[in-house]
Amino acid sequence: MTRAIHILNGPNLNLLGQREPEIYGSDTLAQIETRCNSAAKELGVALTFRQTNSEGTLVDHIHQARAEGADIVINAAAYTHTSVAVLDALKTCDGLQIIELHLSNPHRRETFRHHSYVALGATGVIAGFGAKGYLMALYAIAG
Repeated sequence: MTRAIHILNGPNLNLLGQREPEIYGSDTLAQIETRCNSAAKELGVALTFRQTNSEGTLVDHIHQARAEGADIVINAAAYTHTSVAVLDALKTCDGLQIIELHLSNPHRRETFRHHSYVALGATGVIAGFGAKGYLMALYAIAG
């Protein structure tokens, strides 16, 4: 059976490359997805890559990953700091690896970004490496 990994992206990440490139970089989410798909083929994993601006849809995506037994890389964006619903969904994913991902280092930013609900449900955290963090997360999960 092929290992499955879901990369889940939260609000405003559809604007990568346009929104605050000095913080988030100039890569678009489509470019990141292309790199991740190439790495997934190399690693022999099945990859699902999604983005939503809706908290409920993000929770649904977590539920789907759980149902499929897929490990999760999650860049919950602003929901990282606000969503108990996302945390509760992640906490149902017993036995799955979950990597919390941030393009920037939230601890070098505004104080409200220092708290993460997602971290309470994550196996590990990758932050501050820009778009490369996605590949780091894939390689970490694929082992």
